[in-house]
Amino acid sequence: MSFVIGIDGPAGSGKGTMTKILARKFNLIHIDTGITYRVHAKAVLDNGINLDEKDKIIDLAKNIDIQIKNEDNIDKVFLNGKDVTKDIRSKEVTAIVSQVSSIKEVRLVMVELQRKLAEGKNVIMEGRDICTYVFPNADIKIYLKASLEERARRRYEENKQKGINTSYEEVLENIKLRDENDKHKEIGSLKVAEDSIVVDTTGLEIEQSVEKLTKIIEEKMKKL
Repeated sequence: MSFVIGIDGPAGSGKGTMTKILARKFNLIHIDTGITYRVHAKAVLDNGINLDEKDKIIDLAKNIDIQIKNEDNIDKVFLNGKDVTKDIRSKEVTAIVSQVSSIKEVRLVMVELQRKLAEGKNVIMEGRDICTYVFPNADIKIYLKASLEERARRRYEENKQKGINTSYEEVLENIKLRDENDKHKEIGSLKVAEDSIVVDTTGLEIEQSVEKLTKIIEEKMKKL
């Protein structure tokens, strides 16, 4: 038996920050499904595979080992045993992750992995298709949104803190492209589940967003 909270939303909507805080608050395991796609994209780059080599990209997805481990309260990501936690946030990976994750066969492999990661656990899971495809029967469904400019600003500041050298204009353009691509994926496209609660985080401080989501989760839990 497991308990699942699904939080969907586009890049920069606050999913990562919110789910980490809420995981601690409600004693849940935090799973960022986007990590699995980023690790695969990193593997594509490492193996020198071009984006038009679809068969190679699919085959690679089936033959890599992805693990997420919590060490000293920090989530660390491993590709074939190697720590790639920082590498998967590079602008090179960011530039191709949406394209490779759009491939139907890749998504099927990764969704199966994501479901296994949550199996038998109480989790809060973030992504773009948690409530519509990965866990359509999630106990609580939330969709986060924010204006394009706000999302780009957040991601730009986040990159600076992580030592990733990108301009605001680069980030803005990348998010525009990702939004467009994510909305038109054959499987797991970015959309709001019919029974998701939509929360707009534009202009909100982290504490304000957390307070909003906490109230939603507490009220939903009372009814379960």
